[in-house]
Amino acid sequence: MSTKEIVQRYFEELKQRGRWESFLADDMTFTSFTSPVKEVSGKAAYLESTKRFFSMVKSVEVRDLIIDGAKACALTRYQLQAPSGSRFQSDVAELFTVRNGKIATFAIYFDTAPFPK
Repeated sequence: MSTKEIVQRYFEELKQRGRWESFLADDMTFTSFTSPVKEVSGKAAYLESTKRFFSMVKSVEVRDLIIDGAKACALTRYQLQAPSGSRFQSDVAELFTVRNGKIATFAIYFDTAPFPK
């Protein structure tokens, strides 16, 4: 599969709450460029560190997808629901590098203001 196909399938599976984790390399690295910057190494650590976020996701829309070889940038909009029941949205820039058919690096940029404290 091409980089575009891998990233598109990742998001399709995420939308359907399917096997999106299967697109992540076991040794992936994840960086969240918020304050403070957070870097996580390994698929298991990534899944654990993002469990709260993914429990709030109601839907995700890929608004744009830009591909350059093994790199991809997805501009996404997440609709979320906090544990309190309040709903909000978050626009995110997601940067991927694909290696050996899996997402090897994953970085995100987003505004933390809409998220419950």
